[in-house]
Amino acid sequence: MIKKLTLKEVEYLAHSLAKKHMEWDEPIPKFSTRYPNKLESCLETPFMTFAKKVLYRGLATKAAILFYLLVKNHPFQNGNKRIAVTTLLVFLAKNKKWLNVGTQEFYNFAVWVAESPSILKDDTVKAVASFIRQNIADYEY
Repeated sequence: MIKKLTLKEVEYLAHSLAKKHMEWDEPIPKFSTRYPNKLESCLETPFMTFAKKVLYRGLATKAAILFYLLVKNHPFQNGNKRIAVTTLLVFLAKNKKWLNVGTQEFYNFAVWVAESPSILKDDTVKAVASFIRQNIADYEY
């Protein structure tokens, strides 16, 4: 069974990791300044069903829509791509997986997702899932 991320896990793990390791030229604002309900929606969407059918099957697909939504929906005032990168890693680690990809390459991929036209959402999510499948590995604690 695929484990969900909680709001607290994003706050204490992903957000703090992004602040600590990915500040770069622009600061990441406090977690409390996020836009109401946007982050919560991003975290719930991968687990949605319609007519009792799962909309996003498998870990890579759930991870892809989570990453896409975190990048595109801008739940934070700043640092959305950086927080999306760390949130995806935390989500995968919680499910005993990891991505074998360098930080800069991963961030560049997040920039590509951010710049993708919204009309190509489905294709972009498929590309993200493919990126994840190509780089996924077992995570050992």
